[in-house]
Amino acid sequence: MVIGVPKEIKDNEARVGVTPAGVRALTEAGHRVLVESGAGAESGFADAEYRKAGAEMVSEAGDSWRGAEMVVKVKEPVEREWGFFREGLVVFTYLHLAPARELTDKLLEAKVIGIAYETVRDTQGMLPLLMPMSEVAGRMSVQVGASYLEKERGGMGILLGGVPGVPPAHVTILGGGIVGTNAARIAAGFGAKVTLIDVNMNRLRELDDIFGGRLYTLASNSYNISHATREADLVIGGVLIPGATAPKLVTRAMVAEMKKGSVIVDVAIDQGGCVETARPTSHSNPSFHVDGVVHYCVTNMPGAVPHTSTLALTNSTFPYVLRLANLGAREALRQDAGLAQGLNTWLGALTHRGVAESQQRAWTAAATAIG
Repeated sequence: MVIGVPKEIKDNEARVGVTPAGVRALTEAGHRVLVESGAGAESGFADAEYRKAGAEMVSEAGDSWRGAEMVVKVKEPVEREWGFFREGLVVFTYLHLAPARELTDKLLEAKVIGIAYETVRDTQGMLPLLMPMSEVAGRMSVQVGASYLEKERGGMGILLGGVPGVPPAHVTILGGGIVGTNAARIAAGFGAKVTLIDVNMNRLRELDDIFGGRLYTLASNSYNISHATREADLVIGGVLIPGATAPKLVTRAMVAEMKKGSVIVDVAIDQGGCVETARPTSHSNPSFHVDGVVHYCVTNMPGAVPHTSTLALTNSTFPYVLRLANLGAREALRQDAGLAQGLNTWLGALTHRGVAESQQRAWTAAATAIG
């Protein structure tokens, strides 16, 4: 198979879909790999490393798309890349289609085979390709939030951990999954007062045991969320419904009641966000204010730490890349039910229920579409 690795062009996205180590494994298995010049530079991988590993370096993005049977990326294709879509092309990347109707339309019209990292499942039902970036984003959310609490960045001028004689900041985290757990770990490590809200009582019990009293837990309901956000200095949104649009747990009215200069970091923004006032932002223009509350809603937070993020991501994605290359998309999807759950579009058919329900479209089960 011919695999294309284009340079990411989303705003300040510095990760890359395949490392030189991955290129070597693919070429040793008999595949060709077309890597766009500079694709790995900002993650710390020079063109010379790719060339030494066996990659064919191409100078234009179009060459890595047009010459490939499968394109491996990090972020969803942006409008400038839609013209490269064609029937039967496999695109393996984060797609986050639930809030992206126009991108979904383009993938369906061009009959692209779109496999989304964020909906692939393993044998335990976990999301192995979303997990590493959720870990990074969860940990980063606290760093970012602490920075935006500083006065010169629009915050109220609070040190997250406080100092002796001065209380720490209050951090409220929505969601007890990978993002929320990692955010709680870092916030507690800073010495902040941490409250975590989740709908799953068993998960709250687990977290209470894990954190040994360093974490306050609340059952998720509108009353508790309203109360917790009103008291919070930093709110982190880490809610996920795989493949579907995130629920709006923090309403506009709740935001209006928050402290002036408090901060919201909505990590769920890739899936539409769990805060009603949130809208997608970029690394070059990351924040905005609503009712005196700072909102940070960057859709590719891990892109700010590309070396760590690329290694963490490709450690998880590469076995799937190799399987798809060795077997071809149809056979790989037939043999791996978890990978098939990552299939979002197949030759003009929408194949993920969560995306379909979010966009109010008809859908076809992956197994039926593949045949």
